[in-house]
Amino acid sequence: MDAFETFPEQAEAKRLLRAAIADGPAHAYLFYGPPGVGKRTAAVAFAVELIGETGRVQRGAHPDLYVLRPVGEQIRIADVRELRRDLHMRPFEADRRVYVIHAAETMNEDAADALLKDLEEPPPYAVIVLVADDLGPLPETIRSRCQLIPFRRLSERAVREEIAARAPGLAPEAATALARVAAGRLDRVERLLDPKAAARRETLLEIARSVYTDPAFEPSDAAAGVLDAARERGADAKQHAEEELETLDLTAREAEQRVRRAQRGAEREELLASLEELAAWYRDLVAVAVGAERAVVHYDRLAELAEDGKTDRLVGAEHACEHVRETWRAFEEFNLSPSLALEALFVRLRRELGGPVAATA
Repeated sequence: MDAFETFPEQAEAKRLLRAAIADGPAHAYLFYGPPGVGKRTAAVAFAVELIGETGRVQRGAHPDLYVLRPVGEQIRIADVRELRRDLHMRPFEADRRVYVIHAAETMNEDAADALLKDLEEPPPYAVIVLVADDLGPLPETIRSRCQLIPFRRLSERAVREEIAARAPGLAPEAATALARVAAGRLDRVERLLDPKAAARRETLLEIARSVYTDPAFEPSDAAAGVLDAARERGADAKQHAEEELETLDLTAREAEQRVRRAQRGAEREELLASLEELAAWYRDLVAVAVGAERAVVHYDRLAELAEDGKTDRLVGAEHACEHVRETWRAFEEFNLSPSLALEALFVRLRRELGGPVAATA
């Protein structure tokens, strides 16, 4: 068994990486795909196979492994210049040196231009691995000089196995629901199994139902509830990042940037995940209304869905699902005001599912 068995599925990525080991690696690779599907673990596994030592590579302690992560919101030119200085040092122990750049899509324009020079003519012993959640921000000049290694969302079965390993006592209905809510991402499994996350999910589903069950529904209150959950997640991420600082040698400015990036990233991820789950809830109403109960995401809420998923609500639920998806896409593509965008969303949802919005005092 090789190191590529340390992450699940991803047959195409494993095929390409095994071929690289067998035939000799190219000078640069770009691992791309959604967060939480094994890219970072795969980068470590690739480094293990290239360098030939497991323990120190996995700990990030091997002298021929160089790992670059953004400290703040971006990877800047100074970070790439430091990597380039190291790049022209010959291997210390192994036959190759491996350079892993996490969150490569955060490179600013100057950093990308600086890296491009070494992607065009790297030293023969160097293998550069870029890891990105999104190809879009990366210049075509960078992408075209790397061998692309695609990663896909994982199957429900793979996610269920992870849930079973982490929470063996979980009821089957709950495990199925969490596997579907995780939407093929293992990073979400850890979040969903956290007691705070369970409470946030409970609140979110109450908000989803209140759109059509609460006569006094207030879009602004619903929006505030979703934002409060995102801020709670951000506060937890901030605390975790501050604890990690004790083991890192960073300047005060770098430490502040690292904490801010962790907090903002967690808030954004929680907001997008909440919108995905809202869309899934309204899709589930449609599924139940047409008799497709086995296809629902919220398998642990079948009783409530059966009560709510009526045929006279079918068209409204379909429209509601699409409204949430449109808002999700807008958050992905544009710099929106979360409070205004969410309030506008809940106004639309109320009109589709529950009649007129309650008058304000």
